[in-house]
Amino acid sequence: MKMCSDRRISLPIIMLLLAACNNNPVKTTSSETAETNSGVPAVMSYELVNIYPHDPTAFTEGLQFVNGYLYESCGEYGVSDIRKTELVSGKVLQKQKMEKQYFGEGLTVLNGKIYQLTYKEKTGFIYDQASLKPIKKFRFNTAEGWGMTNDGKNILFDDGTNTIYYLDTTSLQVVKQLSVNDEHGPVNNINELEFIKGYLYANQWQTDNILKIDTGTGRVVARADLSDLRQKLGIAPFPPANETAPDVLNGIAYDAATNRIFITGKFWPKLAEVKLDN
Repeated sequence: MKMCSDRRISLPIIMLLLAACNNNPVKTTSSETAETNSGVPAVMSYELVNIYPHDPTAFTEGLQFVNGYLYESCGEYGVSDIRKTELVSGKVLQKQKMEKQYFGEGLTVLNGKIYQLTYKEKTGFIYDQASLKPIKKFRFNTAEGWGMTNDGKNILFDDGTNTIYYLDTTSLQVVKQLSVNDEHGPVNNINELEFIKGYLYANQWQTDNILKIDTGTGRVVARADLSDLRQKLGIAPFPPANETAPDVLNGIAYDAATNRIFITGKFWPKLAEVKLDN
């Protein structure tokens, strides 16, 4: 074949043509693949590892795993609370109810204290981790409060937009903001958050996606589709049939000691241990 010996053809083309002449495929290197897919989040597969019971009356808004126990914030006006739960049995060991005018949202545990947001009340609460007793309130200036986590130094929360806010734990003032974007632009409806190995993992409201976010750039670097998890757990598809039926996927907790990730949803009767890229 004449073209296979034409010396005017560039080296990459010669490699392709030689492969064609030898009937061997050209292998693409990982760096070439990364360059080709620049800006497009990787597909993050998941594996269901274990299933645990979960209170089906818990409208889960915040979830964290600390020292062998789950700490959870549950929403809805009139019934909101924070609670400490046993993983294997799902038994609620401690509970602190909120006043009826508050709708509990995201929660995080840091240095012996529990921090919690409210939905539209612009009020945050701080509790003693051991007793769950309220210590103080604080104000935040976003229109709404949604998800919450911490990076070991600052408290991170979101408000349903594509913005992540960093709060100083002493002043409880915003010291930094991070805008979340993917290949299409701003990613809104960022909900429950978890900080895992330097990345933010986030539920996206009204989807069955979990997003992995680079905390340096705000880029979504990976995306997991858990739409078939409901079937595996015996949970009805979204949207819910009624107001008390299992609702959206919401709640991510990480056990750093054993490298486990737990997820659940609002009014879900089950909590799943999953393997993502941890």
